Amino acid sequence: MNAESDERDGDAEAAKPGSATGDVTKGDGALGSRAPGFIKASRALHLSWQVGVFVVGLAVVVAGIVMLPLPGPGWLVIFGGMAIWATEFVWAQLVLRWTRRKVTEAAQRALDPKVRRRNVILTVIGLVIAAVLVGVYVWKFGITMPWKIHE
Repeated sequence: MNAESDERDGDAEAAKPGSATGDVTKGDGALGSRAPGFIKASRALHLSWQVGVFVVGLAVVVAGIVMLPLPGPGWLVIFGGMAIWATEFVWAQLVLRWTRRKVTEAAQRALDPKVRRRNVILTVIGLVIAAVLVGVYVWKFGITMPWKIHE
């Protein structure tokens, strides 16, 4: 849990996020708890709020992990759980900022013409190899259906 979030709120608002590295992005607010003021006023209530946020975020992240091998948007749900945690915990906010930056960089690299050309060439080669393998299999064994069509 983040017990120092009350003290960090003032410091985070005073310092601009990313000013040391120069990578300020739109929508990045101050780090720390986003709990309502009346919850932050009471230490016990704020701690209860943090426990609740952690449990809800954990449930969503676990559901996302379960969806990874099963049908469902596993990674999207995991990032949703991280976003829930980021409403209260600085470490989750930093992880989400890092992830957002890496995804943006990967998207920009994927749009590079050289990378796109390479990906298209590799896809075409893979499809040609798959088509040749299917053709050889059909030529050697023919097409036999597992069910009786003529009956």
